[in-house]
Amino acid sequence: MGCGRPRLQPALPGPAGSSSAGAAAAPCSTDSAIAEADRGSPGCGRQLPGAADAMDLHRSQEVLQEIRLPALHSWKKRIMRFKNGIITSMYPAGPSSWLIVVVGVMSSTYGKMDPSLGIIARISETLDMMGRMSSQTKTVVSGVLFGTGLWVALIITMRCSLKVLLSYHGWMFAEHGKMGRATRIWMAMVKILSCRKPTLYSFQTCLPRLPVPAVKDTVHRYLESVRPLMKEQDFKRMTALAQDFAVNLGPKLQWYLKLKSWWATNYVTDWWEEYVYLRGRGPLMVNSNYFSMDLLYLTPSHIQAARAGNTIHAILLYRRELDQEKIKPILLGATVPLCSAQWERMFNTSRIPGEEADTLQHIQDSRHIVVYHRGRYFKVWLYHDGRLLRPREMEQQMQRILDDPSEPQAGEEKLAALTAADRVPWARCRKAYFGRGKNKQSLDAIERAAFFVTLDDTEQGYRKEDPETSMDSYAKSLLHGRCFDRWFDKSFTFIIFKNGKIGINAEHSWADGPIVIHFWEKIVATDCFQLGYTEDGHCKGDTNPGIAYPTRLQWDIPEECQEVIETSLSSAALLAHDVDLHSFPFDSFGKGLIKKCRTSPDAFVQLVLQLAHYRDMGKFCLTYEASMTRLFREGRTETVRSCTTESCNFVLAMVDPTQTVEQRLRLFRLASEKHQHLYRLAMTGAGIDRHLFCLYVVSKYLAVESPFLKEVLAEPWRLSTSQTPLQHVGLFDFNKNPEYVSSGGGFGPVADDGYGVSYIIVGENLISFHISSKFSSPETDSHRFGRHVKQAMMDIIALFGLRSNSRK
Repeated sequence: MGCGRPRLQPALPGPAGSSSAGAAAAPCSTDSAIAEADRGSPGCGRQLPGAADAMDLHRSQEVLQEIRLPALHSWKKRIMRFKNGIITSMYPAGPSSWLIVVVGVMSSTYGKMDPSLGIIARISETLDMMGRMSSQTKTVVSGVLFGTGLWVALIITMRCSLKVLLSYHGWMFAEHGKMGRATRIWMAMVKILSCRKPTLYSFQTCLPRLPVPAVKDTVHRYLESVRPLMKEQDFKRMTALAQDFAVNLGPKLQWYLKLKSWWATNYVTDWWEEYVYLRGRGPLMVNSNYFSMDLLYLTPSHIQAARAGNTIHAILLYRRELDQEKIKPILLGATVPLCSAQWERMFNTSRIPGEEADTLQHIQDSRHIVVYHRGRYFKVWLYHDGRLLRPREMEQQMQRILDDPSEPQAGEEKLAALTAADRVPWARCRKAYFGRGKNKQSLDAIERAAFFVTLDDTEQGYRKEDPETSMDSYAKSLLHGRCFDRWFDKSFTFIIFKNGKIGINAEHSWADGPIVIHFWEKIVATDCFQLGYTEDGHCKGDTNPGIAYPTRLQWDIPEECQEVIETSLSSAALLAHDVDLHSFPFDSFGKGLIKKCRTSPDAFVQLVLQLAHYRDMGKFCLTYEASMTRLFREGRTETVRSCTTESCNFVLAMVDPTQTVEQRLRLFRLASEKHQHLYRLAMTGAGIDRHLFCLYVVSKYLAVESPFLKEVLAEPWRLSTSQTPLQHVGLFDFNKNPEYVSSGGGFGPVADDGYGVSYIIVGENLISFHISSKFSSPETDSHRFGRHVKQAMMDIIALFGLRSNSRK
């Protein structure tokens, strides 16, 4: 999986006194800061006579302090990780349980009872052969050893029992609102075995492995999914190919896949990460990276530096909780845990380009971030006097960058365009021009940073007077910006706009959307409800002139490299300008009204998309809806093929004026139930596409051609959809804070002639949509599709005789 998790040396600081967290008060500009610090000056003025010795001593103390504090911080993190590892390895038991078991064994022994059935006596005899011990010492040691062994056996038994229980997924297929006695007993047993307060990674070893479906089952479900999309003759040909595969080649490939599933933690994840993400040679921008927006209607502070100060501090608080494993694992129904493995590489991670494949570089800790503003890169230390910079101090650092008058160095301004275009030119350029000297030091500073920050000089966000244009512009800015002002290789780029609006652009290989959304919701809530702002919009607290200025990264980019940068920028700009992105909030009704229809909100929206697509294109298409397999260890995603025979029948009934409302409602129920069934199959490891993908990988390893697999994996997803799930429903009450609603996030189009649709169901009365396509396709139009979505929403809810909200 990528390049593993190497332990790397921390990035070297800049010139003496220029970037250390304990340096003297910074002078008037970044360039003069270095010169003045080298002279030992406390400010912009001339050094006083006779002060040199005092300043040298002061500098020595500061250097020693800056050596001691990071080392102390590093050791604290190591001890904390070790402690958390021990506690996690004991789960579902706890450290105190060892003492209880040992004391119980010893009490029984002294009470003339032998709970060990003679094992303690055998241990005592063995100890007597090893050396001289008193009888009492042998009894105590034997009892402790047996008690410890019994305790370990109990932990293993409890863990295996919990894994067996979590392998049961029948509860997902029960009728909504109806729970059988067997399910109640099962749920009670899961709660009993996992009653101890879990940390983020407590359940990892208790989660079952992803099962490998039977080839015949997968082939059957595949044929069922493409039946409504193919003409009769094409379907007969595909059926012949599929049946031949299921009988002949399929079982041979399945044997190797089964073998892998026995020794690999997850038979899909490593191949999915490598072949779908890291071996992709196309641009990450638009094609892979995705974005998430700020609050829709509210901006807590319009001061750019202040919003940056609070939110960066909130991000660092989240990182601290992650390091300490204090983030609660996500439990479905407050009982069933989801895998937490994807959190591990959220921070201090960068994707490193390679000519054949990229790698993921993750370091254990990083004490700085890199900030981009107006073509310049700045390194900002996150700690001062051994503590995190406070929000007001971070605001001060951001304001210093905003006020810095220096100009970009040659080739610096558009350098990040290398990360926006094809991977091979970037890999070759990195190897040729960034392997030594100041270029290597500066690139290391970016790649080893905790995350990347862009202080954007444009204003974005929802504007009531022009909601359509403003939201479209906001979405496009987060998806690709100007193609050179986001570092698309970082795990995420945090963006703060001139008017205080924020957003995030996330790289996809290290984790999927729900992980980033969980993090993002917590950041926005911490910013608004925990940190807050003063009446004039600044961060709370005081500035600190003793904190050194951010350090400009230094570059020496030759003309040959600058030519590659310009070429990459031209390529990336063509891709960015081709994106037709339409984002809009739908507030006529939401989840509250949909629930009155007694159907799943997700199934409702998926049927809306099917109806909208048919009206838009006049035909059905292969539809991708992202699901997850995190009920299993190291699970990632699976595909729900939302275009089914049942959904097509419903759509055709909706466009047929001769059909009655009762007939349409009956077909709606059938289509909704089928969609929910497919979603549950995908979540429980019985999906279609990941299994076929892995069979295809095995066939490539064995150099065996499969016409069936080749055709399946070549089929385009002309409608690619994803729901952005709310992760922190308890952070605040939507009813009491109706203005604190999320805008969600989105992604670029998957097919050149198709649509990408992301949606988020917020509260009871809002659903936000993000629709992407390409201007170059004569068949697609994101705004036209958006109008069809709105109309389909209204038409379907009208079937139930329900009225939409009057609020707009």
